[in-house]
Amino acid sequence: MLAAQGQTHMGAAILRALDLLEERKAAYRAYDIGYYRPWIFLVTDGEPQGEPQQLVDEATRRLREAEAAKRVAFFAVGVENADRQRLARIATRTPLRLKGLNFREMFVWLSRSMQGVAHSRPGDEIALPPPSGWAEL
Repeated sequence: MLAAQGQTHMGAAILRALDLLEERKAAYRAYDIGYYRPWIFLVTDGEPQGEPQQLVDEATRRLREAEAAKRVAFFAVGVENADRQRLARIATRTPLRLKGLNFREMFVWLSRSMQGVAHSRPGDEIALPPPSGWAEL
């Protein structure tokens, strides 16, 4: 369950997401189940707050290593006044800015993108549709 508590523990959240993905992939491998490159989709209203900078640095390092090794695809989306320059220091892809409160359109895009992935083979390169209508660079 998610609960807003006033601060953005972004580094801890990224590390937790990476750990959960590795656990899930290990389970798939144990049962010889193929899987696609997993995505982490971070939607945030701010920048890392309330946690040591070393934790954010560790999350950034692990995330960039996982991206470089093609173990994960990380997407950062900032809402309203989120510091996208700060997000860009964490993410390897250019962070997007959500237009207004277009969450519905964002999730429709995400769903359609996942449909394209589901109709491919593991390892295939997939061209994603542009995030028009819900986000801007």
